[in-house]
Amino acid sequence: MWSRCVARDMTDDSDERGPPPFERPFEDEDTKQRVYGTILHAREPTTVAEIAERADCSTESARTHLAFYADLGIVVEHEGRPVRYERNDDYFEWRRVNELARAHTVDELQSTVSELTDRIEQYRREYGAESPAAVDVLEFDATRIDDVYAELGEWATALEERERHERARRKAAGSPAPSHS
Repeated sequence: MWSRCVARDMTDDSDERGPPPFERPFEDEDTKQRVYGTILHAREPTTVAEIAERADCSTESARTHLAFYADLGIVVEHEGRPVRYERNDDYFEWRRVNELARAHTVDELQSTVSELTDRIEQYRREYGAESPAAVDVLEFDATRIDDVYAELGEWATALEERERHERARRKAAGSPAPSHS
């Protein structure tokens, strides 16, 4: 169940023509979409001028679209001189949870939560730690370090996915109480 539920949600929707050129990833999009794509790819709060340059539009167009996205909660506006914008990760997390709740039954979500909980418990037993952050990678043989890092990343992902699926399960069930801790 986990693989069906999570794997389907993590699929890549890229088209068969391949990715757009790296230098101009949004060139076939309208201004609104270019601004949206630019802010989603920004790694830190970014000025309107920088966003306009990357989106290949005027600063006034960028400002207009950013204000719209800020009103929707998609981006966060940081007051100051100059004003800076960044994507609102909480909005995208909320949207992802809602998509899971709509796309899956309560039983499917519960099954995924249970499978992820089992996997998390296996990692806890294997590493003798409560979380990936509590594992000292340098305690392992050098030939195994890459595998340990990979497993710790999978463990961290399982923790995040369990929380996301649990939130979706509670939403779908109409209940605020968690089923696992």
